[in-house]
Amino acid sequence: MTTVTGVLESGVPMPVDEQVLDVRDLRMRYGTKDVLQGVSFTARRGEVLALLGPNGAGKTTTIEILEGFRKRSAGDVRVLGVDPGIGGERWRARLGVVLQSWRDHGKWRVRELLHHLGTYYSVYSTAEFPRPWPVDDLLETVGLTAQSRQRIAQLSGGQRRRLDVAIGIVGRPELLFLDEPTVGFDPAARRDFHDLVHRLADVDGTTILLTTHDLDEAEKLADRIVILAGGRIIADGSADQLSLRVAGESEIRWTRDGARYVHSAIDATRFVRELFQQYGDAITDLEVRRASLEETYMTLVRESEAGRAHEAASTFQEAL
Repeated sequence: MTTVTGVLESGVPMPVDEQVLDVRDLRMRYGTKDVLQGVSFTARRGEVLALLGPNGAGKTTTIEILEGFRKRSAGDVRVLGVDPGIGGERWRARLGVVLQSWRDHGKWRVRELLHHLGTYYSVYSTAEFPRPWPVDDLLETVGLTAQSRQRIAQLSGGQRRRLDVAIGIVGRPELLFLDEPTVGFDPAARRDFHDLVHRLADVDGTTILLTTHDLDEAEKLADRIVILAGGRIIADGSADQLSLRVAGESEIRWTRDGARYVHSAIDATRFVRELFQQYGDAITDLEVRRASLEETYMTLVRESEAGRAHEAASTFQEAL
């Protein structure tokens, strides 16, 4: 009999070997202040999950608990099937972390450092996850082959950030934590990094938990978005699901016979189909627009910050 724990978005139980994160009723209190109040979510293998929220929402505390660096006040948490509060070295070797910045090892050369760090993971290598990542392949993957013999202190800001990513994935993690990963990247480097994230998730089956203030980046990368505000989850779903549940309607714009038209509809696909059935090729410049992730995010966060966190969450839940 297949063991299950957690539930997929479709409502189908998630097989235990597919579940990487299982967080239930997570609570954290500092003195008399509740920082996390009943946070619950799951993530499956190969899923990219973005954790969004304003400063002070509880994102950092949540991540530190999942990484095993902070003890929780209450709740049940399983990361790769293990309680992070008691996770050992073998468990930790299955994780990767990319912090906002690393400022150590300035005198090391890039290749030497990655080789040195990689030796730690070799004893934890498995047939499914051979560790570490071969250094030359890793350098090519993050775009640092030309800088392999350069001292770290001599790298540019963007190159230093690429090295941060390389350090985080040198052990071929099954779960990767990314904290503002593309800060300092130019547009080309950002695009390359997005390709890398998709490769890690789609090809290697790496689960990725991303925190970022760049909502456009979250929309491009994440399969699912969790919005945290006031220590509570106020929304959980894909970018399209969240915008539809908050806005409720899509805006359709088109041109016909030189005139511009605008219409709102809950079922945009049906409306557009009927529009073409009626007017055919006379329809030009067709646009279908839902609320952007930024608009959705700001709506939910404003509700929470106005003391209506429960209303924001209820609005979201009622639309499910």
